[in-house]
Amino acid sequence: MLIKQLLEAGLTRNPSQEVVYGDAVRFDYAELSRRIGRLAAGLASLGAGPGNTIAVMDWDTHRYLECFFAVPMAGMVLHTVNVRLSAEQLLYTINHAQDDFILVNAEFLPMLEEIWDRVVPGKQLVLMTDEAQPPATRLPIAAEYEALLARSNAVTKWPDLDESTRATTFYTTGTTGLPKAVHFSHRQLVLHTLASRSALAGPGAGRFNHDDVYMPVTPMFHVHAWGLPYVATMMGVKQVYPGRYIADRLLTLFEREKVTFSHCVPTILQMMLDAAAARGQRLDGWTVVIGGAALAQSLAKAAMTIGIDVFAGYGMSETGPILTLAQPRSARSEVPTDQEIEARCHAGWAIPFVQLRIVDEAMNDLPPDGRSPGELVARSPWLTQSYIGDEQASQALWGGGWLHTGDIAVMHADGCVRIVDRLKDVIKTGGEWVSSLQLEDILLKHPQIQEAAVIGIPDPRWSERPAAVIVPKPGAALDADAVRAYVKQFADAGAISKFAIPQEVMFADSLPKTSVGKLDKKLMRSRHAQRSQPQTSGTV
Repeated sequence: MLIKQLLEAGLTRNPSQEVVYGDAVRFDYAELSRRIGRLAAGLASLGAGPGNTIAVMDWDTHRYLECFFAVPMAGMVLHTVNVRLSAEQLLYTINHAQDDFILVNAEFLPMLEEIWDRVVPGKQLVLMTDEAQPPATRLPIAAEYEALLARSNAVTKWPDLDESTRATTFYTTGTTGLPKAVHFSHRQLVLHTLASRSALAGPGAGRFNHDDVYMPVTPMFHVHAWGLPYVATMMGVKQVYPGRYIADRLLTLFEREKVTFSHCVPTILQMMLDAAAARGQRLDGWTVVIGGAALAQSLAKAAMTIGIDVFAGYGMSETGPILTLAQPRSARSEVPTDQEIEARCHAGWAIPFVQLRIVDEAMNDLPPDGRSPGELVARSPWLTQSYIGDEQASQALWGGGWLHTGDIAVMHADGCVRIVDRLKDVIKTGGEWVSSLQLEDILLKHPQIQEAAVIGIPDPRWSERPAAVIVPKPGAALDADAVRAYVKQFADAGAISKFAIPQEVMFADSLPKTSVGKLDKKLMRSRHAQRSQPQTSGTV
C-alpha cells in the first residue's frame, strides 16, 4: 500500500481530467504525473534523498498537490508546515522536524526571515511564486520551483518502498504547550484514503463520486486537507485549488468550474454564506463537509437554505483525520426540518475500519442510549502511533490501548455519535455537566448574535458557572440581561439545565481562534481571569 498507487489509479482512470489553480494554471492528470516526476528529480538534483524531510509553506495550490505525491513517493518525508503558527511555534516545528529543505511561497518569506537566524543551519530553500519576478530576500534561495521542474527530467519509475515508511509529519495546534509532531506511513494514508472513499461513495445526499468536481477549502497543511486530495486523485476527478481563501474568489471558482464537493471549518462556511448573500448568489449543488469545530444548527440551516448539502464530520490530527461522517440517511426534504438539521450537525457514524467507544474514567463502556456522556476513544489501522520525541504524551494518547480523543460524547443506539464537549471545556456546575457546545448552539440561533463562545469561570458556590462571550450582528441591540432571558426560555422548556444560564455575558468585536479556526477558549479563560472586577457585562 503505497501513495504512488493512488496517483496511478487516477491517472489510469482519467489521464485527461483537469487540475486547476485559480485563474493561473490548468493542466491534465498526465501533466500532473509528469510534474510530480520532475519535482522529485529536481529535489534529488539539490541533494535530497530517501529519509530527508521536505517542508512546504504554501497556500492550497497545484504545487502543494504535487508535493503530496512527489515527496513521499521518492521515499522522503513531507512536513506540511502550519503557516498560521506564531513565529516561535514555527521556529520550533522547523527545527524539531529537522527539515532538510523548505519549499516556501514568496508570501511567507517574511515569516522565515524573522526566525532565520535561529533556524538550525543547513536547510535549503526552494521558492514558490506566482509572479514573473521573484521578490528580493536575504534568505539563501537554492532554486525557484518552476525553474527547478523545467530543468529536471521526470522520474518515471518510483521505488517500491516498505509500506511502513514514514510519508508525512505535521504538528498539532493545541492551546497548551508546544506543538506535538504526529506522523503517518504510506500504509496508513492509503488505508485512510480507501476508507474515506468507501464512506463517501454511493447515491444520495452527502456523497463524493467520479462525476464530482473537488475544491478543498481546508488548508493543505491541516491533516493533509483531511486526506481528501488523496481521495480525489485516486478517483480521477477534476480538482480546483483556490490558493488563499478569499470569499469572492471561492464563489467565482464554484460557479465557473462547477464545483460540487468541498470541505471547510465553520468560520469559512460563514464567510462564504455572507459573500453569497452580498452577491445574491445561491449555492445549489454544492456538498460541503464541516469539521475542525462543531457545526451549529443555525449555520447548517442557513447553508441548506441557499442550496448547500452540508453535514458534519469528525476527527483530529492524530486520526488522520476522518473518524465519522454525519451523512444524511434519507432524501433531503424541500424545507429541512429541525430534526434533519440536528442530525447533520452530529459527529455521525464511524467510517469503515473505525472502532469507537464511549468510556468512563476507568475505561468502562457506557451505554449507547444517547444520554450517557463519556470520553470518546478510537481505534483504526491509520491512527498515529505516537508523538515524535514525546513518550509521555504518546502514552497518555494511547492509554488502555485506545486513542483518547479528549472529547466528551454520547452514542445513540444506531451508532451515531454526538460530541458533547471537549474534556477540557466541559463545565461542571451544581453537580451537573453543562455542555458549552450545546449552549453555544442555542446562542447562535438568536437572530442578533453573530458568534458565541461559552467558557467555565470559577464560582465559590458551584465550583464553575458558564460565561458567554458574544459577538453581536451589526446594528444589534443586545445586553447581558436580554441574552440571559433568551437562554432561560430553553431552560424553562427543559431543553437545558437551569445551571446553563450564563452567569456572565461579555461582548466582543471578534472571538480569538487557533491557527486552524477553532475557538481559543484557553485564551478567553485567561482574559477573564485577568479582569480586575467581576461584572455582569463587559468586553473580552
